[in-house]
Amino acid sequence: MKKKIPTFETDKQAQEFVDTASLVEYDLSGGTPVQFEFEPKSGHLNMRVPQPLLDAVKERARVRGIPYTRFIRQLMEREVSQPIKPSPAPPR
Repeated sequence: MKKKIPTFETDKQAQEFVDTASLVEYDLSGGTPVQFEFEPKSGHLNMRVPQPLLDAVKERARVRGIPYTRFIRQLMEREVSQPIKPSPAPPR
């Protein structure tokens, strides 16, 4: 049986653990993937959307516990990271 990952009081303690522990000995099944936003935000976007759509986006972001602008950025990043699918030919 694999060990449970300990709880840490500080980032320094967590870093020391990661630097010295063999993570193969620990149960990582309860982890969730996260994205880290390292690239600076230099572009700007301003758009108008129907209020019900904005309210729905804000609610989804609230449920996830993130600002709605970050939620919108994540949606955009997810979409553009997918391969481009060709559009079907229009009917004749």
